[in-house]
Amino acid sequence: MLHITLRQLQVFAAVARHLSHSRASEELYLTQPAVSMQIKQLEQVIGLPLFEQTGKQIRLTEAGNEMLRYSRNIAQQLEEMEAVFGEMKGLERGRLNITAVSTANYFMPQLLAKFIRLYPKIQVSLQVANRDAVLKQISDNAADFAIMGQPPEGADMQSEAFMQNPLVVIASPKHTLAKIRHIKPRQLAQETFLLREQGSGTRGVAERFFAGHRLPLPSHMEMDTNEAIKQSVQAGMGVGIISRHGIELELETKRLMVLDAEHFPIMRHWHIVYRKGKRLSAASQAFRQFLLTEAEALASPGGKKSGAAKRTA
Repeated sequence: MLHITLRQLQVFAAVARHLSHSRASEELYLTQPAVSMQIKQLEQVIGLPLFEQTGKQIRLTEAGNEMLRYSRNIAQQLEEMEAVFGEMKGLERGRLNITAVSTANYFMPQLLAKFIRLYPKIQVSLQVANRDAVLKQISDNAADFAIMGQPPEGADMQSEAFMQNPLVVIASPKHTLAKIRHIKPRQLAQETFLLREQGSGTRGVAERFFAGHRLPLPSHMEMDTNEAIKQSVQAGMGVGIISRHGIELELETKRLMVLDAEHFPIMRHWHIVYRKGKRLSAASQAFRQFLLTEAEALASPGGKKSGAAKRTA
């Protein structure tokens, strides 16, 4: 039997997260020698090195990656145990770790503010990242829920739609297409597009839209954030496809406009995603139910309810 302590796992997880003994020591309020000693003792118990050093940089070994996966699962189990005992005591508390794609950051703070008012004792953490990073967090069990547009494929994930996500074509009000009605797909294909990186949800929508009309993907520039796309479109560098939720301020201030393009808006949905078979704590159940029943009315563009979201599994 491996005699591993929870403290060793905690220290290991911090070093693995930062890939730095000094930053781990700052996070845990330990000295660097204490951190190094905990890692050394853990490696002795395992019988394998967990980190390897190249110059001043350290990285996880194959054994280290396996240990990280187990340490995350153990941490999740401990959080679930704490939540269960809290529920048995009749306490309205708990922890909720949420990860969301960057576009969702335009409406998630508003939703979380309402949720926290309803459940002030629940500690909520929100991390915003690109789609690949969000999928990794939910796959690694580092988050309770992921919020994204295009749900992942695979039997190990459960997804439910909670709100409509209209995708629109945006341009500067000074663009040549700004005053044209019923813009055809072939007209759009002649424009330069500002698109997210490959693998992102809106990038996939753009690719499928032009392929569906038997048109090649237009000339384009890749941007790694929606803010970069909006700024570039405002500057007249091209047009973009983006969630209507992300441009409310720009529309009000007339820095951007929605083009009257045929077949748009493309109506998608926002999804809440979690691992299939995962035991949902009371806090998690409350948040899931909150999204499914109240998100549409609270965060729809313009503050208007746009219809019930279709739920999928």
